[in-house]
Amino acid sequence: MIDYIIIGLLGVTIILLIINLIKSNGSKDIIERIGKLDTSVTKDIGDFKLNFSKDLRNDFDILVEKIEYRLNVINERVNNQLSENFEKSNKTFMNVLERLNKIDEAQKKIDGLSTEIVSLQSVLTDKKTRGTFGEVNLEYILNNAFGPSSSGIYKIQHKMSNGYIADCLLYAPSPLGTIAIDSKFPLENYQKMVDKNKTKEERGLFEKSFVNDVKKHINDISEKYIVPGETSNEAIMFLPAEAIFAEINAYHPELLNYAYQKKVWITGPTTLISTLSIISMILKNMERDKYAKIIHEELDKLGIEFNRYKERWDKLSRSVKSVNQSLDELHTTTEKISKRFENIKNAEIDTLKTDKLQIDYNDEDNE
Repeated sequence: MIDYIIIGLLGVTIILLIINLIKSNGSKDIIERIGKLDTSVTKDIGDFKLNFSKDLRNDFDILVEKIEYRLNVINERVNNQLSENFEKSNKTFMNVLERLNKIDEAQKKIDGLSTEIVSLQSVLTDKKTRGTFGEVNLEYILNNAFGPSSSGIYKIQHKMSNGYIADCLLYAPSPLGTIAIDSKFPLENYQKMVDKNKTKEERGLFEKSFVNDVKKHINDISEKYIVPGETSNEAIMFLPAEAIFAEINAYHPELLNYAYQKKVWITGPTTLISTLSIISMILKNMERDKYAKIIHEELDKLGIEFNRYKERWDKLSRSVKSVNQSLDELHTTTEKISKRFENIKNAEIDTLKTDKLQIDYNDEDNE
């Protein structure tokens, strides 16, 4: 394409030159000049093509080198980015595998727990087993609140004077007094009552049966475990299932009123723990107050003894002071006697006389 353009430009240039030559000279000269011009133009065109090809090839080589350099840089960046992405993807994949393993382990634990729950449900279908479960749960709560039953604050499976055995007899401080606690677990009708697969009418019938079961338990506790002269006029019914306790408090206020009339307080695991914790705190405060009173009495006795000690110390101090004074006087007399013996030894008669007069004078002054 470039060659055609160059040739076209040269052709136009030659035509213009020919026109100019024709105007200025004859035809012979024109032919000679045209021949020379053709030779010159052909040479110039060849030189131009050669130089242009060299320049174009050089530029193309430089362009190729730059393109190759750019491609290498881009390729290196792409490789680095791919390596980083691969490393991140690999780490993410390993994290996903680790989490899948954890999920698999958790699923196994859930399956095992489901098996245990099914086993627990099959165990709790038996009334006697449910009673044992409630008693064990009650003892566990008491042990956490007060320690072992050997502490004397409560007794497990205590036989009352009327022959009935309470699950626990709690020796609470006044004004509560001795309170009987008995565990009850009305589960069968409750499960049927909350079963969504049953019709509304069936659930209504089971709800009435559940209410009757709870009232029967309240009556039993009120009649068996409230004994005048042996316990307070109140008793506690412990429900080891929090769901049943919540059901009664949320949807059956008539049962709460009925229990209040019978002097029976309905508790679940949470409320029983709170109640026993308060009683435990009261007992500790009472013990602390008792020891504080004893300490106060002993401090009063110690104050009396200290006053006696002070009086005797003052008396002894006065006696010691009197003895010190007598010792000073005795020391003065001893010095005088020693001096006289010294004078007698040295036979200083005149001095003796003078000292005698002095001693007699001093004795008269002392008298």
